[in-house]
Amino acid sequence: MSGETTAEPGVMPPRPRRTILVAGAGIPGLALAVALKQAHGPALDVMVCDPALASGAARHAGRAYAVSAAGRRLLDRLGIWAGIVGSAEAIREMTISDSRLADPVRPVFLTFAEDGDAAPGDPFAHMVEAEPLVGALLAAAEACGVDLVASGVAQANPGAGRMAVSLEDGRAVDASLVVAADGARSRLREAAGIGWVGWSYPQVGIVATVAHERPHDGRAIEHFLPSGPFALLPLVDGGTLGHRTSIVWTERTADVEALLGGSRDETLAEIERRCGSRFGRIALEREPRSYPLAFGMARRFQADRLALLGDAAHVIHPIAGQGLNLGLADVAALAEGITDAVRLGMDPGSRDVLLAYERRRRFDSFAMAAATDGLNRLFSNDVLPLRLLRDFGLGLVDRLPRLKRRFIGEAAGRGRNLPRLLRGEAL
Repeated sequence: MSGETTAEPGVMPPRPRRTILVAGAGIPGLALAVALKQAHGPALDVMVCDPALASGAARHAGRAYAVSAAGRRLLDRLGIWAGIVGSAEAIREMTISDSRLADPVRPVFLTFAEDGDAAPGDPFAHMVEAEPLVGALLAAAEACGVDLVASGVAQANPGAGRMAVSLEDGRAVDASLVVAADGARSRLREAAGIGWVGWSYPQVGIVATVAHERPHDGRAIEHFLPSGPFALLPLVDGGTLGHRTSIVWTERTADVEALLGGSRDETLAEIERRCGSRFGRIALEREPRSYPLAFGMARRFQADRLALLGDAAHVIHPIAGQGLNLGLADVAALAEGITDAVRLGMDPGSRDVLLAYERRRRFDSFAMAAATDGLNRLFSNDVLPLRLLRDFGLGLVDRLPRLKRRFIGEAAGRGRNLPRLLRGEAL
């Protein structure tokens, strides 16, 4: 029969060549492809398919992410971190305040700083701009032999021992496993019949980059306003005024047009109202961009020869800045499961491998999604009893060093039973 191999008596037949196809060239999809190809070399064919590959890293311009210490260890193990560390800014302290926009004083209720449990020089997070990160991942993928295909997946049909994939450019591929890293509106997830539980928030996320006169000193600030959190996240120095900060601004959907629909000076004035005077003179470095906010969770993270990764599996509110870190945790868990299977001569797309991946990631993903949803509901309002309750809770946490260290450890990814890549270990 076609595809079978024969061997002489007493000689082990060669292992079948496997292909992993990743649909989606976002950060999680590229990181998974690089991890697998670096671990297995020519023994494993790895493809990344996405029409957006034609534009390279340029489509990510203007975005920035908070990468946890665990995510940094993963990127370091993949050889990515050394190339982007010069454009990454360490977050060494975070302060949280809660007030109305017109209040003359914005008291700080909670401060997180580096703690004694962290390794020297290992901040609990870094702010990393997306363009250099994606560029470094693309370069690493090319260097290790990942097949980068600027085409989408038209169809993926599971069969006996394989997934028959038809690409939009007419190419046909037989894959042992297809990884859906194609975003929150994943066509592959829908085609596989995997249900989705979710809703839209009556809020919009606004991102922008500002230049400013005074240094940020590596301090991230999250200020809770009745319409939603307004976060100031430190970027590497530069820009027209010497220092730079990324803004992640949550606003009521009904108010966005009035806030952003005016002139550039009017938009900057609204940002200044929320920043206060801490940075001195500020200027817009990148124009604000808005996007709708939503919650979403796949009912399953796998189907027949299909695994969901990143936003295709879960979408959370940006209130804690953990969206990318959830995706990188998916990468670490799936890469470990596939690698262990391949080394044991098992089928990396088998049901056992995919169920193990789902068990490992579904609870943690749901817990983070529920926590961010609850925080947003608790803080994005102006109900006096809730305001008093949350401010009391923030102040209480600030006075309990052990609890603060636990929160810092969770945010940094220092939990137990982490996949090897998140611990900085090789696959």
